[in-house]
Amino acid sequence: MIITPAYAAGGTSLLGSFEPFILLAVFAAVFYFFLWRPQAKRTKAHKELLSQLKKGDEIVTAGGIAGTIIDVGENFTLLEIDRNAKIKVQKSSIATVLPKGTLKTI
Repeated sequence: MIITPAYAAGGTSLLGSFEPFILLAVFAAVFYFFLWRPQAKRTKAHKELLSQLKKGDEIVTAGGIAGTIIDVGENFTLLEIDRNAKIKVQKSSIATVLPKGTLKTI
C-alpha cells in the first residue's frame, strides 16, 4: 500500500539511557543553588559575626535578650543586661550586633 503503518512502541528517544542522569543533575543543581549555598552563606556570616565580638558591643541573643558584652570567652559571653544584672550566654546564641548607643536610649 501507499501509507506505511506507524509503530509507536518501537520509537527511541534521542537521549536514550541518559535521561535519568540528566534529571538527577538538574535536581542536584536546584538543591545546590536554592538550599545548600544560601545556608552556607548564612553560616559563614554568623561565624564571622561571632569572631568579631568584643567588649562593649551591644547584642541581641536568639532568645531576645539585649545586653552589653562585658567579657568574651571561647564558648560563652558575659552580658550586662541591666545595672548589676549579668548573665552568661553561649556565643552561638548571639543573633545580631546592635549599633552603638541603641541600649542607652531605651
